[in-house]
Amino acid sequence: MARKGGNQVRIIGGEHRGRKLSFPDLPGLRPSGDRVRETLFNWLQPVIANARCLDLFAGSGALGLEAASRGAREVVMVDDAPRVVHQLEANRDLLGLSRVQVIKADALIWLEQNPHPFDLVFVDPPFAAGLLGEVCMKLETRGWLTADALIYLEDDAGRDYGVLPANWQWYRQQQAGQVRFGLAKRHT
Repeated sequence: MARKGGNQVRIIGGEHRGRKLSFPDLPGLRPSGDRVRETLFNWLQPVIANARCLDLFAGSGALGLEAASRGAREVVMVDDAPRVVHQLEANRDLLGLSRVQVIKADALIWLEQNPHPFDLVFVDPPFAAGLLGEVCMKLETRGWLTADALIYLEDDAGRDYGVLPANWQWYRQQQAGQVRFGLAKRHT
């Protein structure tokens, strides 16, 4: 099924506002919509500049590249699909974003390595995979988060997020169509 806009995602704000970037047509790959991203980055406006960001299950790159466009100090994007990784690298190079690193890896396995804590983490796995709970626990228990990190979670509106780690609290939550998304804040 062809997507409206021909498998492109638009950067909404920042240095690269309005730029359209391509992404591969793969099963389960669906970028966070413009409305969702605009809401999320309005929430993040006070903290995005100079933040160290991790985009797990990067897919189209909509979240990580938006963060870089808006002034994130560093963005690490992780995905395991070769075509996705190739396109993420091409989009990074097209925009000249040297502070964006693209890693080809299974996110769950990648989280098992020695951590380098992040200020902001985007967790938007394929909805059908049901990975949010496991990813959240790995982020928390393996040391991937700074003391007051923010964690963005996106899932199908019909599914419960599950139990967040005990020291995470919802900061904001919203629903847009069939997508439920929210920002959790970590407290130490």
